[in-house]
Amino acid sequence: MPEERENDFKSRMEQVLRLTDRAGEPMLALKSRSFAPTLKEDPAEAELSSHKLMVRSGLVRRLAGGIYSYLPLMLRSIRKLERIIRRSLNKRGAQELLLPAVQPLELWKESGRDKKYGPELLRLKDRHMRDFVIGPTHEEVITDIVRREIRSYRDLPLNLYQIQTKFRDEIRPRFGLMRCREFIMKDAYSFDHDEEGAALSYRSMYEAYKEIFDSCGLSYAVVEAESGAIGGSYSHEFMVLADSGENTLLFCGACGYAANQEKTELSDYPLDAPREGPLERVHTPNARHVDELARFLGVGEAEIIKSMLFITEDEGPVLVLIPGHREINPVKLEKYLNADSVRLASPEEAEEITGTPTGFVTPVGSKLRVVADSGVRRMGSGVVGAGEKDYHYKGAQPGRDFKVDDYFPLALAVEDDPCPNCGKPLKLKKGIEVGHVFKLGTKYSEALGARAQKRDGTEAPIVMGCYGIGLGRAIAASVEQSGDKDGIVWPMPLSPYEVDVLPLQVKNPAVMEAALNLAEALVGLEVEVMLDDRDERPGKKFKDADLLGLPLRVTVSEKNIEKGLLEIKERKSGKVSMIPAAEAPGRLKEIRDSLSSFG
Repeated sequence: MPEERENDFKSRMEQVLRLTDRAGEPMLALKSRSFAPTLKEDPAEAELSSHKLMVRSGLVRRLAGGIYSYLPLMLRSIRKLERIIRRSLNKRGAQELLLPAVQPLELWKESGRDKKYGPELLRLKDRHMRDFVIGPTHEEVITDIVRREIRSYRDLPLNLYQIQTKFRDEIRPRFGLMRCREFIMKDAYSFDHDEEGAALSYRSMYEAYKEIFDSCGLSYAVVEAESGAIGGSYSHEFMVLADSGENTLLFCGACGYAANQEKTELSDYPLDAPREGPLERVHTPNARHVDELARFLGVGEAEIIKSMLFITEDEGPVLVLIPGHREINPVKLEKYLNADSVRLASPEEAEEITGTPTGFVTPVGSKLRVVADSGVRRMGSGVVGAGEKDYHYKGAQPGRDFKVDDYFPLALAVEDDPCPNCGKPLKLKKGIEVGHVFKLGTKYSEALGARAQKRDGTEAPIVMGCYGIGLGRAIAASVEQSGDKDGIVWPMPLSPYEVDVLPLQVKNPAVMEAALNLAEALVGLEVEVMLDDRDERPGKKFKDADLLGLPLRVTVSEKNIEKGLLEIKERKSGKVSMIPAAEAPGRLKEIRDSLSSFG
């Protein structure tokens, strides 16, 4: 390339590189200058496809367990999601603020959640030895602001939100951004003077979340959910559907019921016909587990009653009984015991408390509080531990042979269990939680004294709601849902850039000029471009383009520009089109616009 022409080319390139969109983000990036270090092999610690792809494509890097650095392309996607969120919330009257990440522990003691969160709450002391926490969420802080500033129903309704980094000291962070300790979250809080207003605020945010996830191009489901450590009376989760999801969801095709597995109400499920008979002590060598015991005795697992020891902070050990073919729902157990925390005793703890090895613990003659799943009552009798290693009782009947203090529906629902609404079989799917909306009621306003004067002159606690979206998790869920064997498949609204322009012979001035002409035209049409200006083999460029997975790829080659053509490939469908170079910018914009429309 002659020097004058080369200088003109460089000048034009620099001018385009300086162009930004309305948010100040660059419209054109050169791959040679982009900090997106790629890897050929999957990282050893990665389990999920999304985790592997996000590391390999240079989106994130691990700093410590559950703590990640977001590299430029990842941050660009996050900024896009932030804009989608702000657009939806702002038009519904929500107001953005920013709250401190470091919070006084005394606020958490006021609400009582210092114990509820336990070791997940990262605690620290300042130089004056005052106690603080790194905020995992901000209900206490926002309620403290409102109790100081809001006095009357005239100041309500109010909806405040922020987008901020949180920290929860997960015991076992895993799956990359799906379950990490430090994460970016959008949390919003609504305040109303009565339940009717709170219901309207909840519905408004519910609809906002649908709009947000529709705008992201995600395939998701909305399910009833347990409120967990956040608390409150009612909540829904927004779940991106993916086979690798951590959450189990149950759906009824007949009536439309949908709930998280832990939330699904289950008062009835199939059981074998009860066997009546006397209490009989039998030798059961090497039969510690349910499946081993069933084989040894020649009975079904549904005829065995599992005895499991749980530890509660409030009242100590509790013996919990459930039919052998079912699992205990820990959320339901905690709820029915009205305990801040419930955990399964370790084998050592169980043996110390009961004097019996795990697998042989018995309710017969137990002095502990005994609670049982409702199915145990329907069994009539069953096989239980005999309180001695290698021995069990057959024919044990609740009421006759052992006491049960309380019966609750504690079994975890599974596929083909009856729908709690219509009785038809439930079907199971896997999902990744990306959003959660809670109807809090007066849980925090009562604890922290946030009250407002009503129209009749009396005072009452403010009625609250809270609403969270995990930004990094939502993007990781998108990668998990849509990625393929070659790499990421970005939905257009979340993609770091929209068009990947690949000049194959970068030393050919005609090829590079055609690539720059296309990039200039696309930027002029407000289409975002990544230009691969590297002097690499075509095979590597194609492979890297598939790995990063921008929605549209344009190949600029000597052979095609001689014909006045450009090759366009859609990453998701694999569709390839040959388009006249003069028509390519307009056609690419049309495709971009069509791939940006969801919902």
